[in-house]
Amino acid sequence: MIIGTGRVVLRLYGIHSLKEKRKIVKSIVGRVKNSFNASVAEVGANDIYERAEIGFSITGNDHSIINSTIDKIFNHIEEIGLAHIVDTDFEIINLMP
Repeated sequence: MIIGTGRVVLRLYGIHSLKEKRKIVKSIVGRVKNSFNASVAEVGANDIYERAEIGFSITGNDHSIINSTIDKIFNHIEEIGLAHIVDTDFEIINLMP
């Protein structure tokens, strides 16, 4: 079993309340969940209006497919266009040799 995890740090522009931020984050999280069948959640910067951190994880049995899917998730978040990606980070873990 191979697990891929990723984190995306986003910069949100023109946001003046946590309610506005939650609306954007909820939209991004929902679109990624629906498009990639991934576990996705806001994982940091919860009280900062102009910043969001979204984490996700996927599982599979092929390292190259997991890596490709992680890249596609990063690209998808960028293509949504609701926020600017500031930083990305990912890790792929092989639990069984």
